[in-house]
Amino acid sequence: MRLGIHVPNFDMPGGPAAIAPELARVGAAAEAAGLSWLSFMDHYFQIPPRGVAEQPMLEGYTTLGYLAAHTERIRLSLLVSGVTYRHPGLLAKIVTTLDVLSQGRATLGIGAAWFDREHEGLGVPFPPMKERFERLEEAVRICLQMWDPNNNGAFDGKYYQLAETLCSPAPVQNPHPPILIAGGGEKKTLRLVAKYGDGCNLFYDTPDGVAHKLDVLRAHCADVGRDYDEIQKTIIYNAGTPDDDFVELMAHYAKLGVDMVMVAPPGDYPAEWVEKVLTPIVPRLADLPTK
Repeated sequence: MRLGIHVPNFDMPGGPAAIAPELARVGAAAEAAGLSWLSFMDHYFQIPPRGVAEQPMLEGYTTLGYLAAHTERIRLSLLVSGVTYRHPGLLAKIVTTLDVLSQGRATLGIGAAWFDREHEGLGVPFPPMKERFERLEEAVRICLQMWDPNNNGAFDGKYYQLAETLCSPAPVQNPHPPILIAGGGEKKTLRLVAKYGDGCNLFYDTPDGVAHKLDVLRAHCADVGRDYDEIQKTIIYNAGTPDDDFVELMAHYAKLGVDMVMVAPPGDYPAEWVEKVLTPIVPRLADLPTK
């Protein structure tokens, strides 16, 4: 099993000027520790229960671009891009740019978005949930078409119409950056994973709860003719700082086929936390065989 870090908080001691150097240290510490993944949230405002809206929140892809220049090996993603925040054609270009400049380390994490306050605050339309999921599927299809070197033609969807799906340069990764679809909705989200996803990210739950979600995903894969084993399974651990029993706990998820667990630093000095807390965990997790 692999370990990733998800950084949701930019409220660094020292104010805005302290954010960039601390994030550079996070990237260096994560690679030194052998972490496989580095992600940020995709929000305009800080979200509950992480904090209050007035706390610092960086634009996600700009932040990933900065980290691309300060890392060499770790995979970079947002967890996850809200489908409402960017036109899908622009999103495909942004992720492609990240992939080119990171030399093939970008993942497109994407979801249906949920935080109505930030949409209303900045004047961004926030459609009903049904429409957001329909837009999500169209957005994924647009990204896949833009990453298809043999199809620069039009896309005519219900919500998005593109006269050309030209994307040059192409991504470094072949055939395209992996697509990770986040969430555990059994009727819509996991079916989209089965149809389009290279990976899924499930909310933290008991092993039985995660096993149930994976059974639902397996059934959707059978329905659409997809190889379930092709899909990377990940979870985000949100039960606090990993303790002495963390590896033993993760062994239950590894047996279910969970490939990677992502953890979030709790406080003001995430780089130091990575060095002290996560570094000794990485080799122990690596010894856990996944199903």
